[in-house]
Amino acid sequence: MSFTYEAVGATREDLAACPPGFHPMNVRTRIGEGEQVFHRAAEAVLTWEMHRAIGVGIDATAERAAPEVDVTVTLAGVIKAPCRIVWTVEEPRRAGWAYGTLTGHPECGEEAFVVDRTGDGTVWLTVAAFSRAAKWYARAGGAATRGLQHAYARRCGAALRKLATEPEAP
Repeated sequence: MSFTYEAVGATREDLAACPPGFHPMNVRTRIGEGEQVFHRAAEAVLTWEMHRAIGVGIDATAERAAPEVDVTVTLAGVIKAPCRIVWTVEEPRRAGWAYGTLTGHPECGEEAFVVDRTGDGTVWLTVAAFSRAAKWYARAGGAATRGLQHAYARRCGAALRKLATEPEAP
């Protein structure tokens, strides 16, 4: 399968990247504070745990995000959204990845999930994307579809905050 858009990797250098004809999204959620919270959050993002925690299906060709890994996200048990990881980052204060849409995805574009720890120790999740409808039902949804994308991003933040700050079960 091939990518359904031309600006593959655009979010790597600029999470606010948005090619003409696409809708931008940038949702930033405070996760917590400290190195331990950062490492826990980064691991949850890089291993699909955050996505699974919000109830979406993840079928990936690897246990961890890496360039060229194919991922199919299943929403509501019926909508299949094939993607491919286009970049990853694992640095002492920043970790995450972005995937691009493949043929068959209801949207067309790129979405990034990046955890970073600022100078004061605050840990943030940024979910950034540029997209446009690719399937008839996504086009029919119009602004409601974009509202669902924002709600999805906020849900990712809430789930990651819980995963990264609550004590792990014994």
